[in-house]
Amino acid sequence: MRLKYSIIISFVCSFVFSQGNYFAPGKQWKDTDGVHINAHGGGVIFVDGTYYWYGEYKTSGRGGNTSLKGVSCYSSKDLYNWKNEGIVLKVEQDPNSEITKGCIIERPKVVFNKKTGKYVMWFHLELKGQGYDAARAAVAISDNPKGPFEFKKSYRANKGVWPMNFNDKFKSAAINENALKSWSPEWREAIKNGMLVRRDFEKGQMSRDMTVYVDDDNKAYLVHAAEDNLTLHISELTDDYLDFTEKWTRVEPAGHNEAPAIFKKDGVYYMITSGCTGWDPNEARSFKSKSIWGPWKSLGNPCVGKDASLTFHSQSTYVLPVEGKKDQFIFMADRWKPDNPIDGTYVWLPVKFNNGKPVLEWLETWNLAVFSKKQ
Repeated sequence: MRLKYSIIISFVCSFVFSQGNYFAPGKQWKDTDGVHINAHGGGVIFVDGTYYWYGEYKTSGRGGNTSLKGVSCYSSKDLYNWKNEGIVLKVEQDPNSEITKGCIIERPKVVFNKKTGKYVMWFHLELKGQGYDAARAAVAISDNPKGPFEFKKSYRANKGVWPMNFNDKFKSAAINENALKSWSPEWREAIKNGMLVRRDFEKGQMSRDMTVYVDDDNKAYLVHAAEDNLTLHISELTDDYLDFTEKWTRVEPAGHNEAPAIFKKDGVYYMITSGCTGWDPNEARSFKSKSIWGPWKSLGNPCVGKDASLTFHSQSTYVLPVEGKKDQFIFMADRWKPDNPIDGTYVWLPVKFNNGKPVLEWLETWNLAVFSKKQ
């Protein structure tokens, strides 16, 4: 009997912790140790046959959205099964550090710089005890995709620099922001004409939800929510990916977009974003452009089917190119759990196309074989 029970227990344990060969969007996703993956708001890179997934390490309770550990990393050969590589950017104990324990670290994205041989991590940083007022873009580097990453500095982007093609007459326009009623036609027009760009000109532009995109020519761009989350900015990075070149532009002024995820297919740039409703889900938006600098054309909500108006109860974070499958992409999103952030789950779905528009359709389970089927 003892042997029989041992076999049953062994079978159950094998079932619970067995490695999978499919995605189950929105369900708990365990790593190879049987622990729910803790890499929120993340991004993925591919290095020498291995994928690395970086994300926010969340903890329990309402305070779990502050950074008490840092940025986590997981590795995988097949995208289904992920090994915990630990905390690769650790918060610091020094209370004077910008990344001291209790700061806010969000949306970490890592890219590889072929020129310097460094792995470069950009993330949205809020200073401890300041809520979301700092709105800084921060950067760290490492010699290894597994880290450790060394924090370098944080920025208010493009300090003292006007966006490309910014109308000269708007550079000195005198408009009292407080005299305008929020969301009125006059207020929206003032936002479009750069009222908040002027406000932040001397101290630098805001950087909240963000992603990093490396183009075919190895030029890199930070795409970040700015102007109180009302306008997206695209900022070119220097050749080492550690600073800004002073070339930048605005996307959808007053459009109220965040959570940008950008990718390229057949020479066309695509971007998926969300609206701004805090931790609550909303309807996704999509855009396309023939140039990284725009103009960006709105394509509407890429989601179809049940709960499409809520992006399947999730929010975009990254679009992952599938290695070895030309022009095939995975939409990565988070289901936030603000009352207990560590329990947040992930929604990964294949990106399909219909008449030149990205389409996201809900699937209870799926695997990479979907990319072998004709769209």
